[in-house]
Amino acid sequence: MARSRDSAGQTLSAATAQAIEDLLAGPDAESAERYPGDSGARQPVHTVYVPGDRYTQDLPVRWGEAAKAALEAAGGIDHLLELHASVGSAPTLDGEVSSASRERALIAELVLAKLDAEPIEDLRIDFEDGYGDRGDEEDGHVRAAARAVAAAAEQGQLPPFIGIRFKCLEPRTRVRGLRTLALFLGELASAGPLPDGLVLTLPKVTTVAQVQAMVLACADLETQLGLPEGRLRFEIQVETPQAVLGADGTALIAPMLHAGQGRVSGLHYGTYDYSASLGIAAADQSMEHPAADHAKAVMQLAAADTGVRLSDGSTNVLPVGDPAGVDAAWALHGRLVARSLHRGYYQGWDLHPAQLPSRFAATYAYFRESAPAAVARLGAYLGHQEGAVLDEPATAKALAGFVLRGLDCGALAPADLDGLDRAQLAHLAHPGGAV
Repeated sequence: MARSRDSAGQTLSAATAQAIEDLLAGPDAESAERYPGDSGARQPVHTVYVPGDRYTQDLPVRWGEAAKAALEAAGGIDHLLELHASVGSAPTLDGEVSSASRERALIAELVLAKLDAEPIEDLRIDFEDGYGDRGDEEDGHVRAAARAVAAAAEQGQLPPFIGIRFKCLEPRTRVRGLRTLALFLGELASAGPLPDGLVLTLPKVTTVAQVQAMVLACADLETQLGLPEGRLRFEIQVETPQAVLGADGTALIAPMLHAGQGRVSGLHYGTYDYSASLGIAAADQSMEHPAADHAKAVMQLAAADTGVRLSDGSTNVLPVGDPAGVDAAWALHGRLVARSLHRGYYQGWDLHPAQLPSRFAATYAYFRESAPAAVARLGAYLGHQEGAVLDEPATAKALAGFVLRGLDCGALAPADLDGLDRAQLAHLAHPGGAV
């Protein structure tokens, strides 16, 4: 007869429990290092690219003024919002008309205020494709750009994030790219502390070794310039097929990211270089091409829980020229911005001042349309109340992160939180991270 046993106090043997701890100690530590989660710090909604020789310290102001002039010439902000609303919009019930009108008026007000106060959130001074090969002339432009950044910092004219994109580490451009990087940082550091929002962009990455080389360069420059270890971080631009699929058939984005030793801050998709490398015809190159979606899905998987931010690419269809062309470009840009947001890409590239109104209008509409439901669900979750949706902790975390992003970009205000406060949301979205 089997011996009966009281199972109420049953536990693993001490030896087995210790064996499990020993087995998992290494993987636990490795996972904690590689997947720290998002810090909760602000992420810009866009990156603006300007050629390196065209940057001046007042460029954000000039872009804001140009954006407002483009709006005025095309019929005003209400005209732009009408274009966005007509793209995929559902019929509005009579009872919803007044509410929708109030929201549209508020978004119009927010966009115009943004163009006055902070028209550019992230600015990249470009010494790569947007600048070209200028030989030794590049040295002077790099130093001038660094001095202009330092002057803007002194005058309080810097956008929250600013930096450079230098030439890639492929053999033909490696020496030039690293020289530009060193010159820019040296000139900038000689003028005072580096900007808090400094961003470096490494383009056209094809091998894990190039990321390792960038780590070596950053460490060396930190030593030479007397910077704290780890001060220099960089974005990887995913714009080559080799980054997405290596020669051995493995996806290289995750190994690239982890080869950065904590220095990789972002993964940016390069629409046109990537598309062209795959042989996609120029007329079909787009942020929404299936090949683009595949690359961005791989990027999203690789970056999950690492704290590395994602950015979509750009559209080169600019809102300039005849009125019909401007309207078509604004409608396209607004739709693409919204598409990226819905797919978890909260940042993209802008190439022209007239794209700024469309960027902010689409972004604000995205957050404001979903915020009331998100806030209600968070209130029910935090209050342990039953509602129409039963949210789990992971979904509550995502809801809180969504609302925080809306606050950071200016789409939402504390008054929109229905009693919730930022610290409460930050703790839920980013335990141990930034508030």
